[in-house]
This record gives sequence, structure tokens and C-alpha cells, in this order.
Amino acid sequence: MSGWLPTSPCTPADCAGHEGRTASVPRAVLRLAAAIALVLLGILGAPPLRLLPERPRHVLVRTWAAGLLGALGLRITVHGIPGPGGGRLIVANHISWLDIPLVAAVLPSRMLAKSDIRGWPVLGPLSRQAGTVYIERDRIRSLPATVGVLARALADGDRVTVYPEGSTWCGRAQGPFRRAAFQAALDARVPVQPVRISYLLDDGGTAGAPAFVGDDPLTASLWRIARARGVRAEVRLLPRIPPGRYAHRRDLAAAAQAAVLAEPGFASPASPVSPASLEPPVSRPAAPLLPGVPSQPSVPMPSATDSDRAKRPAASVHQWVNSSPAAASSLRTPS
Repeated sequence: MSGWLPTSPCTPADCAGHEGRTASVPRAVLRLAAAIALVLLGILGAPPLRLLPERPRHVLVRTWAAGLLGALGLRITVHGIPGPGGGRLIVANHISWLDIPLVAAVLPSRMLAKSDIRGWPVLGPLSRQAGTVYIERDRIRSLPATVGVLARALADGDRVTVYPEGSTWCGRAQGPFRRAAFQAALDARVPVQPVRISYLLDDGGTAGAPAFVGDDPLTASLWRIARARGVRAEVRLLPRIPPGRYAHRRDLAAAAQAAVLAEPGFASPASPVSPASLEPPVSRPAAPLLPGVPSQPSVPMPSATDSDRAKRPAASVHQWVNSSPAAASSLRTPS
């Protein structure tokens, strides 16, 4: 393992337990069977899907991704609106392999993934069909070329999602954002869309079942998620950081990270935190994101944001989607 690769202190024993309701074994088996069927359908349907115009293609991708999460028993809540189309770099905190279909259910996009994913059974072909951009994580010399590929995709009008932590965390703490992908946004002169992902229980506490951390096997993660009940996946589309606001990727990455961290319950990556000792976030109504609507006190958003227009390097894929403005309303991921 290269020393420069990002790591997380989170472990399955400390972070991935489920304290809520559980589904019966037969129900969990049915959930897994339905999810596998949808993944296979995605692989078979991807080639003709690429021939469709963008709008109907995105509708079908959102429907498929939401269906996959629903098959596993998750409900989705979306705060904020996607806004106008065009190229943008989507950056999100990283908790689970579930983050991939979760973002796709809201903002279909290409992904930045580690090159190992190409050889995975089932998910490898699916990622290739989806236009995934691969990165050789063990070869730092390949990074400039990967940034160039990202920049060209963004300049061509593609949306690309990256998980700048480079490693999955438990959802109670968060790692620092790596800066390389932000250079692609600067080079392509496109906005950066920060996204906050959370997996919550019925009482508003952090759900542990979705966390895919440490040396957690994919099979164990799948079974834990299939057995969990009452888990809600929450996506917050935060105000975009417009192109030209920052000249250096360091400042752009810091602004995006500050936006994602601007929520009680997330621990600063600069603070030494043991995942086992972290308290779950306080349950409270979602802070509205629309102008003119009063919001609850929270950590101030960075001034850089504007409503205008890289877990350990290991093998890291719902029901109705409630998508509405914020005033109304959550393998090892291949980053």
C-alpha cells in the first residue's frame, strides 16, 4: 500500500452496527434478489441507453438507481434542486458503495473510480458502460493524465462525480478533501457542486448499516443493509461554487469541504476523533436552502459558495424519491 493513499480510522466493529429495526431473513433474501436483478438489468440496458438523448437517459438512470436503493429497503430524501444542466464537478462526502446509486438517483453523472473496479464481476461491466473515468491509485504519476481526462469530460458538458476524501468514513466523521480533482474544474471552467450524503434512522440518528469501512467484506455489507429497516438516505444539494471564484485548487477544495462540513454531526477532519466515541448527530428539521426562507442555526456556509450558476484503498453498487426544494422537504466506493 502506498503511503500517500488516504485512509480512514473507521472500522466495521465501531461504525457499521445497526441499532434499529431489522427485516426477517426471507425478506432480506428477497431484497438481495431484487437488487441483483436490477444490477443485471442495468448492465444489459446500458448500451441502448447511451443512444438516447440526455434528458430521457437521465430520467431512466434516476429511475433505475432509485429502484435499486428501494429494492434494498432504503428511502431517499432530497433537499435542494439540481439547477441548470451543463458540465459540473460534483463532490460529496463518502460513506458507502451506496453513495454511487444515491447520487445517480438525483444527479446522473459519470464517476471517478479506482482502476480495480474494471475487473470486478457484475459491477465492472456496469461501470464501464456508465462511462466511468478510472484512476490508478497506486501510481501517482498517472494523476495528471487522469485530471486531464476529467477536465475534457467537464468541458464537453458532462457531469462528473468524485469523492475527494478518497476513502469511506462512517458518516459521523469526515476526511480531508484531496485537491487533484478540483484542478479539473478549474481547467474546464465549470462550477463545483458540493453534495452532503447522510444515512439516518427514523429517530434522526446516524444509521450504521450503510457504512462500508475498513476491511468490511462486500457480502457482509450487502447482508447488513438488506436486514436493516427504517434507514433513510438523505442528499443535500448545496449551493454551487461558480467558476472563477477561486484561482487555486487548494482554496476551491477548502470551500467545497467547508460547505459539506457545515452541518452539526460532522467532525472536522483536523480533530482527532475515535469513530467509536462519536455521538450521533442531533435530530432536527432540515435547514432550508432556498433564499428568503428562514433556516435553523448552523455552521455558516463559506462565502465562496453561490447559488449561481480520493477509505482505505480496498475493494470499495428505494422506494419513491422525495425530491423537492429544501424548504419542503440519504464495492467500497470506487473513488
